[in-house]
Amino acid sequence: MIRLVATMPPASMWKKNFLFRAAESTPLTESENELFHDTEPALDSAGLVLDKFLSVWVQGEGTEEKPSIFTSLYVRTAMLDVKKHVSLLQPLQGRTHQIKQLLTQEQKQFLRQWLQVHAPQAWESSDDHFRDLFELA
Repeated sequence: MIRLVATMPPASMWKKNFLFRAAESTPLTESENELFHDTEPALDSAGLVLDKFLSVWVQGEGTEEKPSIFTSLYVRTAMLDVKKHVSLLQPLQGRTHQIKQLLTQEQKQFLRQWLQVHAPQAWESSDDHFRDLFELA
């Protein structure tokens, strides 16, 4: 006798990157990977003219096209000398107080609205800890 057992495929990870100029509230069209991919890491910032960026990574479960729940948020500062094509990428920060310090109110508002509009079910399924990251003080 053959017994068939139905199994659910494992949930895959969904992720999206938003890259902001540090003082702007709307992200660039390029992602961190696109803008910083072919740059050389800067060993020293002397003589560089650096533009400052904030890179925000949102992760969750779901398919590549559609998240089912948002689970994590990471932010890092990144700097780029456009002319010399040299960059400085800081480590990803995932602690609540770090995220709240790095993001401006306008950036938090943009991210919250984007997540709510593009994946309302995932937003509603996310736990309070995740949604609290976008509180406007």
